[in-house]
Order: sequence, then C-alpha cells, then structure tokens
Amino acid sequence: MRYKTAPLRDSPSAGRPAEGCSCAILAGGENRRMPVLKAFIRVGGQRIIERNLGIMKRLFSEVFIVTDRPELYLYPGVRLLADIHDTRGPMAGVFTALFNASNPWVFISACDMPFVNGSVIEYMASKRDEHDAVVPKSSRAQGSAEPLFAFYSRRLLPSMEKAVLTGKKGLKDFLGDKRVQYISRAEIKGIDPDGASFINLNTPEDVDIYLRPEDKP
Repeated sequence: MRYKTAPLRDSPSAGRPAEGCSCAILAGGENRRMPVLKAFIRVGGQRIIERNLGIMKRLFSEVFIVTDRPELYLYPGVRLLADIHDTRGPMAGVFTALFNASNPWVFISACDMPFVNGSVIEYMASKRDEHDAVVPKSSRAQGSAEPLFAFYSRRLLPSMEKAVLTGKKGLKDFLGDKRVQYISRAEIKGIDPDGASFINLNTPEDVDIYLRPEDKP
C-alpha cells in the first residue's frame, strides 16, 4: 500500500505544547541499507526531518536532534545532542535525550518516519499518568511495540544508564519490567486508520512500497 503525505494541519490543541514534555528526534544509525540519508528523503517535496520538526515544534516546548553527525543537521536551527555514552544502539540516544531534557517526559521519534501524525502523539501524551513510558503497538508488525515512537519518563534515567553501560541495547527488553502504558492500534484507528505513523523507510524497497510516485523526489 502506498501512502499520500498528509498536509501539515494544526492539531486540535495547536499552540499548546504537550505539557511537561520535550521531544527528541534520533538521527543516528549507520544507514547501511539506504544509499541516501534517511532523514533527508523528500516526501511531498520536503525532507522528512524538516516535516517532522515542523510537527514537533507545534506540540512541544523543547525539541532537539540526537545525532553523531551534527554537521548535517545544523541548518534547521534546533539544539543538537551527541550521545553521552559511546555505545551503539538507539537506547543510548534515548538516554541522552532524557538526560538533557528540561521536562520530566521526552517523546522519542526516529528520523525516518515520513507520515508522523501529530494527533496520535497528542493522544499518547494523554496516557502518561502513573507510567514510566507510553508505547504504541502497531498491527503492521504483528502487534509489536514501537519504542522509537514513544514517550519516556526521566524516572527511567538510572535504570537506563545501567542498561546502556552493561551493553544492553534492546529497548523492548528494557521496558519489559517497567510501568508501560501500551497503546493498541484499535485505540488510535480513528486518528490514523492505516497506522502510517509507524512506517519507517529503512531500504529502497520501503520507498517503493510506501511512497506514491508524486511524493517521491
């Protein structure tokens, strides 16, 4: 199925940032399977990173990019962070975001998600009470969790740093014994019927599958 890029519209609570939340876009990784930088793929005439920053700036009071290649991301004019611990894997990026955030919660998003829906993020933000994380489940992946489109509490900092320093990299395993509010596809079907928010462009084949001809470069 191919998806049309949705126009950037104000969400129902436009102008009111998600209370007590920062946002971090993870732009690390080795990009081995894609011949171009995934964050710079143009969808509907706009780079993914630019589109997503536009959405996040309307929702959050603080937005930054976690990257090991800062020279590539200077132009959007947002704060850039480098991983605190020199280990591979997205958990190190999540930890860096939590450590540097000025708010008690951080929303994490990968840099290669072309169809992010701000209303889905707002719904997830409303489910934070008394949890350590809010993580959606996508029917696109047999109901598996989507830890790179999720909210994390700074309460997780000590246990996450321990996991990072002991070489543990899997966010799903890390969250296994934490207080996690999982969001089912049924809950957000009315907002994002096809689960397009959870699509990642990891390979050229993904570009062919998910982008319509008019959305491609």
